[in-house]
Amino acid sequence: MRFMFVGDSMTIGRAGDFTWRYRMWQHLNATFGGPYRIVGPRCELYDTSTGEPVSHLYGDPGFPDRARKHLAGWGEGWQHMAPLIRGTVARHKPDVLLISLGLIDLGFYTTAEQTAANVREFFAEARAADPYLRAVLLPVIPNVRAHSDAPFAAECERFNELLAKAVADLDEPNSPVLLASPPRAYDVDTDTYDGTHPGVSGEHKLAAAFADAMHQAWGIGEPYPLP
Repeated sequence: MRFMFVGDSMTIGRAGDFTWRYRMWQHLNATFGGPYRIVGPRCELYDTSTGEPVSHLYGDPGFPDRARKHLAGWGEGWQHMAPLIRGTVARHKPDVLLISLGLIDLGFYTTAEQTAANVREFFAEARAADPYLRAVLLPVIPNVRAHSDAPFAAECERFNELLAKAVADLDEPNSPVLLASPPRAYDVDTDTYDGTHPGVSGEHKLAAAFADAMHQAWGIGEPYPLP
């Protein structure tokens, strides 16, 4: 089975991060029970000193190159990934997409309704390359901005409602789509290093949301044991 991570800055991570991708790789190694691959066109982290995704300085230098693959970008959202996904799926042939997108869209680019439309466009493009593709989507986790910006908080809530509707519409027997539950007891004050991007505990909780969804729905792996 071939997995591909799709996401924004919370998924690509910055230089020095372990990333939730790393935590998922560890969990798959421990519980998947068979051969698998992590695929994607990118492998770098975001370098805050240059403003470019050029760093290879992961928190664990032993994180192997073959497991660092992803389709994630700092400042990239659904509207950026939708034009890329057909070609990426055709080239790298993932079986399962693990997707964490939406916060950057709502924060800088699009309304909840526009973002939800981009979700549907993304899946139309992805399925044009592989009509049997599976996917797990994470709801938007409002960041610290939502504490003081009521309209932004409302957009996040509205988008998550529209995302649930989109997932119900997009789910098909031959191409199942799951909406993961929000990460367990996620607290932006303690699970992030800046109110948005996950620290170590946040990385584990994001990985757990995806791992638990796949285990419960498809019997893949085991429940994620949070530290």
